[in-house]
Amino acid sequence: MENNKAQAKRGVYLLPSILTTFGLFCGFYAVIASIKGDFEIAAMAIFFAMLWDALDGRVARMTNTQSAFGAEYDSMADLISFGVAPAILVYQWTLSDMGKIGWMAAFVFAACAALRLARFNTQVGIADKRYFQGLPSPAAAAVLAGMIGLYEWLPGQGYELSLSGTSENTIGWIIAVACGILMVSNVRYHSFKEVDFKRRTSFRLVLLAALIILVVAYEPPVVLFAFFFLYMLSGPILTVFGLQQKRRQKKRNKSL
Repeated sequence: MENNKAQAKRGVYLLPSILTTFGLFCGFYAVIASIKGDFEIAAMAIFFAMLWDALDGRVARMTNTQSAFGAEYDSMADLISFGVAPAILVYQWTLSDMGKIGWMAAFVFAACAALRLARFNTQVGIADKRYFQGLPSPAAAAVLAGMIGLYEWLPGQGYELSLSGTSENTIGWIIAVACGILMVSNVRYHSFKEVDFKRRTSFRLVLLAALIILVVAYEPPVVLFAFFFLYMLSGPILTVFGLQQKRRQKKRNKSL
């Protein structure tokens, strides 16, 4: 009887579920906009999905409304918003011109996003909260969306993002595959979860936050892509420095 009563009390917490649904809608709309060829709108929809994704978890923790259902629902929404939607977006934007290797790259991104989310769910409560194992799927999606948003924002039709003659097709393929591989890698990324937003802070930090918002508002495509691209690179850099420190520590221990 007690088990039946406990099950009856289990329900869906309304507020975090609504926020998750908003994020799911943004991801779904990004797919629709990509199919229609509205790439800039699709990229913006993915960024809005990131906003709702950040809010639903924080609201659930603040209101003590976490649940197993909410965690599973959030993962399903994330798979659409940060796995399927960016994969379709980059495919429609440029990879469709590359034939089989184009849709294969898009599939690699979507599959790696699904694997990344599954691994994250199995490590909840076990992994170090200070770091993510592998590139988070929202950040990977933001790199693709930011790249495409930046390209669409640049003046002139047919403008090529070129590095020594490399077209946007090749760049899109490389970044899509690189983001997919980094998502399922063991490369560590800062989670910034150790930052306590509830404690008192100095006026300078508040001023810095205001300046960051102003910079993002001034040139959103440039700033957003630069931020998430640098975050993508920070993982390998952090890993290399960590390995070097371990080697130095081993040498010191041996010398002692």
